Amino acid sequence: MTAPHPAPSRPAPPTVEESRLGTPAVPGGAPVAQQVLTASGFDRFPAAFEAALHSAASLPELLAVVRGHGAALWDAAVARAREPEPAGSLDRFDDRPLYWARTAMSAALRTLDSEHLAVQHQRFTLLHVLDRTSRGIDRPLWPTAAPGDLRVAVSGFDVYQLDADVRHSNPSGAAALQLDGARFEFPQGTAVVRAVVLPVNYGDFDQGVVEDAFGPVLRPGPQRADLITTISMTARGRMDVEKWAAGARGGTPDNNRDQHFGPVARAARWPQPEPSPEWIETTLPHEAMVAAGTAPWPVVLRDGVREWPAGTFPDPAALRSVDDPTAGSTPAAGTGGDYLSNESMYRSNRLRQAFGAHDVPGGHLHVSALLDPADLAALTDEAFAADRRAVVEQTVALVRAAARAVLERRA
Repeated sequence: MTAPHPAPSRPAPPTVEESRLGTPAVPGGAPVAQQVLTASGFDRFPAAFEAALHSAASLPELLAVVRGHGAALWDAAVARAREPEPAGSLDRFDDRPLYWARTAMSAALRTLDSEHLAVQHQRFTLLHVLDRTSRGIDRPLWPTAAPGDLRVAVSGFDVYQLDADVRHSNPSGAAALQLDGARFEFPQGTAVVRAVVLPVNYGDFDQGVVEDAFGPVLRPGPQRADLITTISMTARGRMDVEKWAAGARGGTPDNNRDQHFGPVARAARWPQPEPSPEWIETTLPHEAMVAAGTAPWPVVLRDGVREWPAGTFPDPAALRSVDDPTAGSTPAAGTGGDYLSNESMYRSNRLRQAFGAHDVPGGHLHVSALLDPADLAALTDEAFAADRRAVVEQTVALVRAAARAVLERRA
């Protein structure tokens, strides 16, 4: 048999995300990534990772280095989020140390020149392992859950729109770090939370990162979650429980500046409904979430989608906005839009349907955007930190309200 001829492994060029490691907030300033990592003490992770990569004596050792350092980064980010006064000048609600440390580590691995990497498949497999471990995806599912506990699986997102302002933070990712491992005690029982942070890249979504995050907790069996929700950032001053997810992409650039338009692709290696649904309606306990009285921002069940009526796609003049999808329509945007936030709800709940987990509530929560520090050279200030903390704490309170509602249904 003739052996295949895969591409040899060579150091690869940086991604767009990795190229921003050298971007300052203002001309002549220090790179924001460097400032964030130094201010949080997370500069130790890329440095230790790169040293360990160069010390590895074999491919199995490289794999162990990648897996161990990726998991350690996630654990440290969650631990930092729990510390009342973490080391450094950034508060515990700051999600940026995790993002920039992971990005620096992926850049080091992507450019690694190692005799132990024979083909590019090996390098990109290691990059995959680093990504999944450092996002909280590849690890034990419910290490602290006891029999009878309500299992809640949530996701947040990386920072994004960095070409507009490289200092950006994402309160959904910050909330995920606060929520991971949380235990909510109620008269009806205990809820435990597992959280992950998703990338803002179409390519990662096409490779199944959402399904990898939620699939293990949606399979039938004792590890199945009792409630799932994806979380992302929306416009300023609102908290929306999204009513509809659309199986569509609108083309907004992602963190690698890719633009994708059209239907959401099927995920390899995971079950899918046949055919894929055009629309998926939330099953979150939205009445309880709205009624919970959280603050500071108003909470609503948001309706309003964009569609092509049946038989009119792709006529641009036929595109219209309606409260709810109509029969046979082709989706353009869900209530939460046509970007990866909408797609995270769509993919996780499409998978939920495929596994027959119809009794597991699922949906999406959009949380308020932040106002960046007024000083363009500053990473943070008191107003920015207080604003982010308020959004994160309200997000946690809404997840808590959803968990309580599900427990009350059980009682």
